[in-house]
Amino acid sequence: MSNPQQLRYSKEHEWLSGAEDGVSTVGITEHAANALGDVVYVQLPEVGDTVTAGETCGELESTKSVSDLYSPVSGEITEINQDVVDDPALVNTAPFEGGWLFRVRVADEPDDLLSADEYTAFSGSGS
Repeated sequence: MSNPQQLRYSKEHEWLSGAEDGVSTVGITEHAANALGDVVYVQLPEVGDTVTAGETCGELESTKSVSDLYSPVSGEITEINQDVVDDPALVNTAPFEGGWLFRVRVADEPDDLLSADEYTAFSGSGS
């Protein structure tokens, strides 16, 4: 498995796209999706909610467990991926494409986000 180079990563296994017009996309990594197992339910923040970097903002429920979803940045939710709410398996089948979770207008980005290479070393998810 490879982690896309253009993304940044949190130690909680979320990824963050570069901002377009101040808005970034957030999802969970393939490593996290594989660790969770088959995702059967996704609880996301609401559009308009404010999220804080490093704090929980939702849940992912799999056949094995329930895991908190953390926001890698602080900001306001501008969109949620309704496709993932309707079909949570997208998190497993396309974590970096159709399985994204939400978009956030970034107000503050922490300094501890990892590059793809740093995340691969951190998570032990090298190919």
